[in-house]
Amino acid sequence: MIVSMMSMPEGTLTRGPVAQARESLAVSRFLFVDVELPEAASPDEQPIAQLLGLKAEDVAWLGRKEESARVEIFGDSAAFVVPAVDGDRVVHVHALVTERYLVTVHRGPAALIGNLTARFPVENPADSVAMLFLLLDEAMETYRRAAVQALLEVEDLEDAMFRRREPEQLYRLARLRRTAALLHHTLLPYHRVAEESVTRRVMNRGFHEERRQLVREYRRTASLVLSDIESLQETARRAFGSYSSLVSGDQNGVINRLAVVSTIFLPLTFLTGFFGMNFAYLTDELESSAVFWLLAVGLQVLFLLAALYVLHRTRLWRRLREDDGDPDDE
Repeated sequence: MIVSMMSMPEGTLTRGPVAQARESLAVSRFLFVDVELPEAASPDEQPIAQLLGLKAEDVAWLGRKEESARVEIFGDSAAFVVPAVDGDRVVHVHALVTERYLVTVHRGPAALIGNLTARFPVENPADSVAMLFLLLDEAMETYRRAAVQALLEVEDLEDAMFRRREPEQLYRLARLRRTAALLHHTLLPYHRVAEESVTRRVMNRGFHEERRQLVREYRRTASLVLSDIESLQETARRAFGSYSSLVSGDQNGVINRLAVVSTIFLPLTFLTGFFGMNFAYLTDELESSAVFWLLAVGLQVLFLLAALYVLHRTRLWRRLREDDGDPDDE
């Protein structure tokens, strides 16, 4: 267990044992405490709320592994389970805020906390609630960055597949589509719960105007991030549709080529089949070499030239060659 503490407004970050954090939470008037727990929970692990001297009956789930999205407001405190994107995975940061302190708990390292503590000296939050909204804003920022990066990758893949289609592009599109689904699946439940709870609290007449402004900014940011994720999903679906259209176009080209070949050789097949029959006239009368060259070879050459002439006049052959060409070479 790693416990970090930052006294505000000084902004000095220190690390110490959990007993020191418990004492600081009891006496400090403006404090940020972050607790990093091991990724694997041990069977004899004590509740973190109890170790920090918090009201265990209200936040007994604090630090519990695999806890779902949650927003609870009781009295002068509130508790959150905030999702955030960390690399290629989503981490959940548990947060407890009161008028005097903000406590965050997470399993394993979380880049979100490092970015948050770096903002404190710059943003200079006025109280612990302002610190909480900085945390929520930073969590939304991780989703926004992930969505924008994935969106740009999808657009680059879509441009590349129109230049030259490769099977690897399909696997990359599938991975980006799963990323979009992960972002939406993890953010939407939290957003709905937070929207309902925060809106209900904002409607309270005793809610400060400064905090109303923080809530409005957070809600606007969350809505924009959800729009970015939905745009990513739509773009990924469109890219899959484009890939399918390109595959269908290639298949149509192959079918057209097979149709051309069949058109050329169908009369030849008919001739060989007809003159291969054992009719008495064919076997008795058509025996000379001149007849052989005229019927067996001459008719086939004639039909072949006629088919090539038709293909040339209809420009079908040229269109098939253009379909094979690289757009960049034109």
